[in-house]
Amino acid sequence: MCGIAGFFGRPDGLESGRVLLQRMISAISHRGPDERGVFVDRGTGLGHVRLSIIDLATGRQPMANVDRTVFLSFNGEIFNYVELRQELIARGHRFATQSDTEVILHLYEEMGSDCVERFNGDFAFALWDSRCNRLMLARDRMGVRPLFYAQRGSSLVFASEIKALLEVPGISAALDPIALDQIFTLWFPLSPRTPFKHIYELPPAHVLIADSDGVAVRRYWSIEYPELGEDSLNGRNECDIADELRALFLDATRIRLRSDVTVGAYLSGGLDSSIVAAAIKSIVPDRLRTFSVTFDSPEFDESDYQNEMTRALCTEHRSIQCSSQEIASVFPAVIRHAECPILRTSPAPLFALSKLVHDQGCKVVLTGEGADEVLAGYDIFKEAKLRRFCARQPHSRFRPQLFRRLYPYLPGLQGQSQKYLESFFSSGLAEMQDPLFSHLPRFRTTMGGKIFFSDDLRREVQDYDALAELRSRLPAEFVRWDPLSQAQYLETAYLLPGFILSSQGDRVAMAHAVESRFPFLDHRVVEFAARIPPKLKIRGLREKHILREATQQMLPPRIGNRSKQPYRAPDSQSFFAPPAPDYVSSILSAASIKDVGYFDARAVAKLTKKCQNQPVVGFRDNMAFVGILSAQMWHREFTKPLDAAAPPVAPYVIAMH
Repeated sequence: MCGIAGFFGRPDGLESGRVLLQRMISAISHRGPDERGVFVDRGTGLGHVRLSIIDLATGRQPMANVDRTVFLSFNGEIFNYVELRQELIARGHRFATQSDTEVILHLYEEMGSDCVERFNGDFAFALWDSRCNRLMLARDRMGVRPLFYAQRGSSLVFASEIKALLEVPGISAALDPIALDQIFTLWFPLSPRTPFKHIYELPPAHVLIADSDGVAVRRYWSIEYPELGEDSLNGRNECDIADELRALFLDATRIRLRSDVTVGAYLSGGLDSSIVAAAIKSIVPDRLRTFSVTFDSPEFDESDYQNEMTRALCTEHRSIQCSSQEIASVFPAVIRHAECPILRTSPAPLFALSKLVHDQGCKVVLTGEGADEVLAGYDIFKEAKLRRFCARQPHSRFRPQLFRRLYPYLPGLQGQSQKYLESFFSSGLAEMQDPLFSHLPRFRTTMGGKIFFSDDLRREVQDYDALAELRSRLPAEFVRWDPLSQAQYLETAYLLPGFILSSQGDRVAMAHAVESRFPFLDHRVVEFAARIPPKLKIRGLREKHILREATQQMLPPRIGNRSKQPYRAPDSQSFFAPPAPDYVSSILSAASIKDVGYFDARAVAKLTKKCQNQPVVGFRDNMAFVGILSAQMWHREFTKPLDAAAPPVAPYVIAMH
């Protein structure tokens, strides 16, 4: 894992390309504290900051091919580089290093931009081919590694993080109001849009080519599901399917253990991270280092399950206890690294956890992200199934009671009245043909936060409909998929790269130079899981049924049979637990709200008072409060200098166990 930056066509008015590259990579130096390198030639520049993981001695970048006609700056890992290297050597290629970086160069020489189709990895890279004066940008299939770009005049600039692009003369930060509307609908901006006007994200599974003909972006991979009722596995029985799933997952784990530094694992106590940790132990029986977050509140804490897994696997375990005060303390840094307003505080504990991992001398961790998306673990999938069940008898008073079974970990929901359950979960029952049916309750709850938009912002977005844009982006074959496959696609293609792998993933891990790897997001696992019949993913209300069957011998029964408890953290209450941070009152003051102009000061004041004084705050208000606070922080961090009179943010302290 590293950070990359560069330009194609030197920006106007720039005296030195090397000086610009040094500024750009300095802005993202946290991503690569081990080495730096720059390359400039004929109006093209590549910069690199390195986190050394594979081939520590000779893997320096930017790297060139043998005749120095192709140059590469690469962030991430190619996990199947060993096999690809052997193939290339057999065909006559000669290697100067043991790195996965050099494999990209050699495969590009054979296949051009199609080389990305052979990579099993998490990557974002920039490759300049001097023979045809062409720049290639590429990003991995699932969107694990970030890559952003902007055009300024005849030049194109790019980087792993937007803060590097803001070092380019003439590029400044201004909010894209459509992006903020999308965040307050979907939780994230729809790629390629970012919160920054005129700065774009290269979408997952895409390649960008820039040359004398201009700039072109193309997709090279997509998730495909069988049509409704189609048997894409040719009648194979459940046992065979479980066996193949387990074999693919174990191989995905095996190749993600390739490293010249120590590899650890996150262990939440849930099914997915426990499976990953158990898989690692089955492959490498050495003592495994595991890391966890614990919480003061029993509503969020899973330490009992974490401890059971550490005992079962005999791991060398470290954890941090994350209080509400610590979430509030690190939150400004989270927004600085995420570069995006967010609606949940969940990235904050993971930011603190990655610091613990870094401080313990570990650079790489394997985690369980992706299993819920590709194997149907989220409650939203079961919720959609129940809503369709209720729609067949819309006046039933019994059926809405089933929703209490979905969310036993939400005390606020358990205390709601029958009338509330009927009203909330019946939302959109008449819209079963809407392609977004599964997600309508979530989207509409989130959209409730728009009541806090200022009049000016409302006018800017009044003719825009984020849900309509999302519908327009769905593939033509979407309507022919099973309803569960449709819901999975919405999570996997959008929320996963848009929030889980970005604000809650790469950005908070790489803030402390920690590389996360995700065996469940190996594209072979994703493609096979897409073909598994929906009835084997959710059986009754048992989520991830086929995964549980495939891994039942790997886990203690209490872990293997445990129902899904999604990772969550305290939201608005984190900012009012004594001692409350001073920045909240400063950022949310009437003067600050009016000065920034995104929200209505009077409405925000009422919301703040509600969150401060009420012991339980609803989903909508929690998300709205965190969204407003983070948007104000984003503005302060990126669009204008910090007010010298503003109270400083206190350094955060992590309690380690």
